[in-house]
Amino acid sequence: MLRRIFNSVLLSVFTTGRFLFAEDPAVHTKDSIDTIKSNLKDGKALLIDVREQREWDAGHLKGAILMPMSKLNKDEQLPELLKLLPKDKIIYAHCKAGGRALMCGDILKANGYDVRPLKPGYDELLKAGLEKAP
Repeated sequence: MLRRIFNSVLLSVFTTGRFLFAEDPAVHTKDSIDTIKSNLKDGKALLIDVREQREWDAGHLKGAILMPMSKLNKDEQLPELLKLLPKDKIIYAHCKAGGRALMCGDILKANGYDVRPLKPGYDELLKAGLEKAP
């Protein structure tokens, strides 16, 4: 009984601490596909592809910048990658299904970027009208 109470208190303290001291995690953007296309077209935003090189080589979106999650996760490579991204633009991150975009969104958000991870993956973005690179 005492152990249950202790575990409950410990879980409560841990959960409350996360909310008080941690940054809000990135969430999938609520921007519509039309808004995303418009922001990209008007130069207000950039599109980054956080899939891996082999996925990129199999096909990628026109105008996207490759920033594989495997490289964003490495402290020694992160500063070089961040130099490619302006802080005054929206950063739309996409992957195959939305999960990696969220994880990379957390990394970019922690570094001061307005990142908006996309829930639709590469195939869905093609179907929605974003162009495939030649």
